[in-house]
Amino acid sequence: MTLQTIDPLTAKRLIDNGAVLVDIREPDEHARERVPGARNTPLSRLGSLATDAKAIVFHCRSGARTSGNASRLAAAVAGEAYILEGGIDAWKKAGLPVAIDRAQPIEIMRQVQITAGALVLAGILLGIWVAPAFLALSGFVGAGLMFAGISGRCGMAKLLGLMPWNRRLARVAA
Repeated sequence: MTLQTIDPLTAKRLIDNGAVLVDIREPDEHARERVPGARNTPLSRLGSLATDAKAIVFHCRSGARTSGNASRLAAAVAGEAYILEGGIDAWKKAGLPVAIDRAQPIEIMRQVQITAGALVLAGILLGIWVAPAFLALSGFVGAGLMFAGISGRCGMAKLLGLMPWNRRLARVAA
């Protein structure tokens, strides 16, 4: 079973008439930026969704995660369900309200991208200007990223998750 995609204005009408908006992004993503009233049920912990709502509208950031997991999302609900086309990005472009909490840290995966990029760049620059042995740093980071992609486990994300700025992730009221 696949889910029908709907535009943000149609989704808003459904929500105003009793549908539940479910954000399938991870809690760190939801804490930083969210649609007010959206229920955070991360895809990584998705089971079956029990609700008395008329319908469920799933969303992520861009729509790619929801579209790519449509059959899994459909299996999690017993009733009517939809995917918000374009995710929260499209919701914002439609001029609909979004709550942003800049006190929350940026998403872990963005932190991984920033850190990995900085380490690779540092390894190359140090390898060119200081000693060629520093090129191994870039190789190490590249190997770690390959391992993360193959295994689905990212050591850098786990390490960054332990950093003080990520410990203050507040529980966000949906």
